[in-house]
Amino acid sequence: MTARSRPQEADVTRISLRAVQDGDLPLFFAWMSDPEATRVAAFTARDPADRAAFDAHWARIRSDEGVVMRTVVADGAVVGHVGEYGEAGDRQVTYWIDRAHWGRGLATAALRAYLDETPTRPLHARAAADNAGSRRVLEKCGFVVTGADRGFARARGEEIDEVLVTLYA
Repeated sequence: MTARSRPQEADVTRISLRAVQDGDLPLFFAWMSDPEATRVAAFTARDPADRAAFDAHWARIRSDEGVVMRTVVADGAVVGHVGEYGEAGDRQVTYWIDRAHWGRGLATAALRAYLDETPTRPLHARAAADNAGSRRVLEKCGFVVTGADRGFARARGEEIDEVLVTLYA
């Protein structure tokens, strides 16, 4: 196996999670405004370019004790965020990795690190059925498919298929 054919996940050398800081938010906004990334994620803000709505959303997230969000740092650089939200018994995991870092195993490493940190089980997630990358991340982290749904994907302007997954242990 040549260096080029090795799995990309091997590129991840150091990853850590930390509390979200004010300085992270401009990065998050830029990433979550990326048209290609939002198309893949599908389920996004009503208007990803609306900075005021983004700031209000993150102010609510950061002030809600029921929401846990962590900034993902890889090799010293902020590359995304991961966390959970929702009511007891229906806690949902969420994550976002900057598109410039896709294919390096960072989402899998970040989610694994978060799962090591949180005692929440079961833990649920949803992904666009055609988002193979996100589905792979969830499966590598032990989530199993528990259902399917359809939902309106704002980033695509249409209703699409979703996969529902759960982590039990």
